[in-house]
Amino acid sequence: MERLNSNLYLQNCYIIKENERLRKKAQLLNQENQALLSELKQKLSKSSTSPTNAGPNNNSNNASSSKS
Repeated sequence: MERLNSNLYLQNCYIIKENERLRKKAQLLNQENQALLSELKQKLSKSSTSPTNAGPNNNSNNASSSKS
């Protein structure tokens, strides 16, 4: 019974450490996601303030990519 308890304790410790590692990784990914979202919003707001630049560039890019 004591041996089983020790094994379960070790498994629990491993799970706790793995959980902490995954939590840290999730936090880093969330920070990266927020930074990318902010960057995308800035680019979108800049392109919406100058629609004359966005229109022709997008059309020429779409035409060249559809020919490929």
